[in-house]
Amino acid sequence: MTLSPLYTQDERAMVMSEAPILAISGTPGVGKTKLCSFLNLSGFTVVDLKELAQTHGCLGEEDPKDGAAPIDIHALADAWNPAENEKIAIDGHLSHLLHVDGIVLLRCEPSILEQRLSSRGYDEHKVRSNVEWEMTAGHWSELIEFEVELPVLEMDTTSHSAEELSATVLAWVEGGCESLPLEKAVLEAIDWLS
Repeated sequence: MTLSPLYTQDERAMVMSEAPILAISGTPGVGKTKLCSFLNLSGFTVVDLKELAQTHGCLGEEDPKDGAAPIDIHALADAWNPAENEKIAIDGHLSHLLHVDGIVLLRCEPSILEQRLSSRGYDEHKVRSNVEWEMTAGHWSELIEFEVELPVLEMDTTSHSAEELSATVLAWVEGGCESLPLEKAVLEAIDWLS
């Protein structure tokens, strides 16, 4: 599955200033929902990915072991038709696989992420698997695997408030979501293993 830009670069600048659809993605615990709450205050409609999947019949049964319900993201990408002329922020760790205009990829230093997830009451296995996903930049691997040719804004949430991050996102959108091509952006990505 290849996700192509919805618009040319010139069209994107116009759309971004009016009604962008942004994927707010990242490992659980990095701060997606907090960021979305500030984007909502700035006029974005926030859409929860799990609720969206449920609405479109793309949410599987909850796993009793970890409480997670699988989302058929490919079926959801086909089923969801966002409202036109509405600024939308999709809150969810798979949102970068939907048809959007830009991707905001949140990252967090693994030891801090581990603390956040443990404080949520996640079991040891779930904490470890999410921290490993963050350490190995799993989202970047998906962007490459699915050839997602969309602008990406990667931000480290470790020591920045959601309000600061929101201001950065808004400035990025106002600037037309400038981004390096995927193959170059991944080389500049945060690397927790170095």
